[in-house]
Amino acid sequence: MSTFFAYAVVGVVTGSIYAVAASSLVVTYTASGVFNFASGAIGMIMAFAYWQLRVSWHWPAPLALFVVLFLIAPAFGMLVERFLIRKIQGKSVVNSLVVTIGLMLGLIGLATVIWKPESRALPGFFGSAGFQLGSVFVTWHQTITVIVAGAIAIGLRVLLFRTRMGVAMRAVVDDSNLAGLHGVRPGRVSSLSWALGASLAALAGILIAPFLQLAVLPLTLLVLDAYAAAMVGRLRSLPLTFAGALGLGLVESFVVGYLPNSLLLKSTILQGLRLSIPTIMLFVILLLLPEDKLRAGRVVPRIKSLPVPSLKRSVTGGLALVAVAWIGSGFLGPGNLDRVGQGLAFALVMLSLVPLTGYGGQVSLCQMTFAGVGAYAMVKVGAHGSPLGLVVAVVLASAVGAVVALPALRLRGLYLALSTAAFAVLMDNMFFVSPSVFGFDGSAAVSRPDLFGMRFSTPRSYFVLMAVVFAILSVGVLALRRGPFGRVLSAMKDSEAACATLGLSLTTTKLKVFTLSAGMAGLAGALYGGLHNLASANDFVSFSSLPILLLVVVQGVTTVGGALAGGVGYGLLPLLASAFPILSSINFLGAGLAGLALGSRPDGILVDFYSRLRGRRSGGAGGRSQEETDHACPLVVAPVVTPAAGVTTGSAELVP
Repeated sequence: MSTFFAYAVVGVVTGSIYAVAASSLVVTYTASGVFNFASGAIGMIMAFAYWQLRVSWHWPAPLALFVVLFLIAPAFGMLVERFLIRKIQGKSVVNSLVVTIGLMLGLIGLATVIWKPESRALPGFFGSAGFQLGSVFVTWHQTITVIVAGAIAIGLRVLLFRTRMGVAMRAVVDDSNLAGLHGVRPGRVSSLSWALGASLAALAGILIAPFLQLAVLPLTLLVLDAYAAAMVGRLRSLPLTFAGALGLGLVESFVVGYLPNSLLLKSTILQGLRLSIPTIMLFVILLLLPEDKLRAGRVVPRIKSLPVPSLKRSVTGGLALVAVAWIGSGFLGPGNLDRVGQGLAFALVMLSLVPLTGYGGQVSLCQMTFAGVGAYAMVKVGAHGSPLGLVVAVVLASAVGAVVALPALRLRGLYLALSTAAFAVLMDNMFFVSPSVFGFDGSAAVSRPDLFGMRFSTPRSYFVLMAVVFAILSVGVLALRRGPFGRVLSAMKDSEAACATLGLSLTTTKLKVFTLSAGMAGLAGALYGGLHNLASANDFVSFSSLPILLLVVVQGVTTVGGALAGGVGYGLLPLLASAFPILSSINFLGAGLAGLALGSRPDGILVDFYSRLRGRRSGGAGGRSQEETDHACPLVVAPVVTPAAGVTTGSAELVP
């Protein structure tokens, strides 16, 4: 019984920390409608700031805590809201996710630059002092954690439902214009909400830091476990959020405590299960949530897109890319060829997002996981250069994509993104780590494919092969966009309700595009493994899918050129790091800054550049074509649809 009580205490403390972190997500989402992917990174960097003041500069703990929670964190939250969040409110889910993902990556890079990687520890409140509770010793830090979580739960409940500011916060996200007519200042309300959310994230980071080594990535990702608790309350209900957080903490503690160590040492599946409890809970909650009703008659932002080139132009562009790759590779050494080739591999993964996200408007945060499945197939089937490995890579990744899509088809927007992210983490913890996948040492040899009697054994020949594959897939993607299925994808992206009214099967369409996208990513993963003649679990971690989505959206996810520019740029970032050692975190900083720039160019850099160029050539608005006029129209209003009855009404209902 004493053992059970000890595990219960640990579970309640862990759940209390999750509750504080989840409350930060609820507060910011309630006021702005933007899910803050950077919440964990904000908590991480504020925990480092607290360590700097308290441990490195020897400030008194109360003073350091006051400065971080009531000065630095609120000011940072207000700056983020003013210069980032305000620009993306009302934009698509993809844009809001990418900006907050960019903020997360940027903060990780910034923390790595300021605090060099080394062993650090943050002491808990009152050190290791505590008291005896029955047969269990409870520290004062644990006690304070539980008390603070309870006080925050009560305080936030009173704030949101018993004060004018709380009502204003909930009203702003429902309809900021209507709230403004009643005297509410939406900008100020959103700013205060993000200030409060940043303080709560900072408090969560400070509370959890003493339980683990103060390190950038572990601290960021551990706080992300609170996503499951936030989803229990559907980012709205604080009581359900706190109940979910406590339940998660208890389940996690009991599973870790009662699983025999002998079994954990023998079974990688059980080890992965222990690490994946929050992720499994998140995935199950998302699947059990009631399906969102198709709502129409709402104001939808119109996204610019480039004209789809004809078959002749797309083939010409593909041939030009192959020619440039062949000529340019002659001037590059093996090392630079490897880096640029890696960029082409990333470009192939990004290209898989063009039909899925660019054309269909569906969000996936597990593309590198599909690429890992393709590399696994190449390891098992493509030995000695058998081209069958590439075929199996496409088929297996497509099958996995279909399996992932089937339970997630009822989800949309943010929930779909979180479900794919949860799947990626599950694959990290329970599949890729298995010795049967990439070997006992975590890596396996990958053969380069033999095609048409050619072995592609030299770096230059393999680089050209990857350029040929990208060109062929690009021509195919553009042909798909010109065809009937591409038009259905575009219509689904504009209005799922209108598609349902016309009798189009959204389920079938989503399943097809998910399967296609996963198959393309699987092919990219097989070629990526062949580039280095090696594949490992570290190459396809779930975290690596975030910059993939970020950079292709920043460059222009509706274009194949955006995928090429994003992938090559991402592959060349290590060159800057090698040339300038001070930029050792350029992968995080570069991707983060690119994501933050999306607020000013929501359609992507290439789309914005081409639109401006066409505007100058046409001589201003007077010379616009009808297509350009349609793209210039910022809003599309779809008819109101009652999905159950399939009846279209004549009114227009504005919904967020």
